[in-house]
Amino acid sequence: MAKISIKPLSANAKKVIILCTMVALLVITGVLNFVLTRKLDDDAVSGQPTETTFFSAYRSDRETSRAEEFSYLDAIIASADATDEIKATATAKKMELLSNIDCELVVENLIKAKGFQDAVVTMSTNNINVIIQQEELTSEQVAQILGVILSETDYTPSQVVIVPYKV
Repeated sequence: MAKISIKPLSANAKKVIILCTMVALLVITGVLNFVLTRKLDDDAVSGQPTETTFFSAYRSDRETSRAEEFSYLDAIIASADATDEIKATATAKKMELLSNIDCELVVENLIKAKGFQDAVVTMSTNNINVIIQQEELTSEQVAQILGVILSETDYTPSQVVIVPYKV
């Protein structure tokens, strides 16, 4: 039986293999991007809704922004250099954000329960903003939305901003 010896690859051969693998992955990524983009375009032309809507994008952006804010507040709270007063302020802000998130979710779901297709709510210290998925709102619909907000929050009617969003 003949003995086969395998020579170790040279540094240049290893680099060539890695480069070829990277090029192959790049080509695969390009093909997938083309195919998926074409499918999304075909869905849009055929009238089928695409997955990303204003409301889902808004929620995603809001979630990302809040995750960054929580991370920042957690870093302050965990910092050995921060004073007790600064840590207490960061903890209070974190608790306020958690409360706002909970309240926004409740208000959004109650608005949808009133028959509106979708809504996003954002709360701040001075006002509450509500975006409703509807081309126009009647005064009765505005009163329904306002009723939900006033029953679930401490905002006054002058602090409420309701905006219809045409899809």
